[in-house]
Amino acid sequence: MTTFEHKELKGITIKNIMVTIISTASIVMSVMTTYFELKGDIRDVKLTQDAQNRVNEIRLKIIEGQVALLQREVDQIKNKKNEH
Repeated sequence: MTTFEHKELKGITIKNIMVTIISTASIVMSVMTTYFELKGDIRDVKLTQDAQNRVNEIRLKIIEGQVALLQREVDQIKNKKNEH
């Protein structure tokens, strides 16, 4: 046990400390990668939802216009019926 990695500091080897540090760094990198992927996915879903909301608003305006037109036509038919 003459190598640097096997020297002990109060019962803890330098090798164990290095393994712990590398493992911790690996876990942190995995968590950060997952976080940024999820953040990107949430952004994509938000953009898609915003686009869908705009499409739905346009469709609703078209339907409201069609309902108003149909209501005028119904009123005209009623007026013609009442005149006869």
